[in-house]
Amino acid sequence: YSSEKKYNSGTGWPSFSEAYGTCGRDESNTNIMRRPDNSLGSTRTEVICKQCDAHLGHVFDDGPTPSGQRFCINSVSLNFK
Repeated sequence: YSSEKKYNSGTGWPSFSEAYGTCGRDESNTNIMRRPDNSLGSTRTEVICKQCDAHLGHVFDDGPTPSGQRFCINSVSLNFK
């Protein structure tokens, strides 16, 4: 995730409007995958690492334009450079 796509969503989670390497809605050049998460009695979309299958966070469809996405990413999975 790039700090250029980070924004304050008011949720308390580090939030990004898109994954690093995204081109429009194409995430094929990113290091993430999405999968359904039906835990906790609700349906969400989990974001996981393509390399090791680790849980990174969740993505929701209530983010800013133009993507409309809100990636809430666990801070422990971020590497600051």
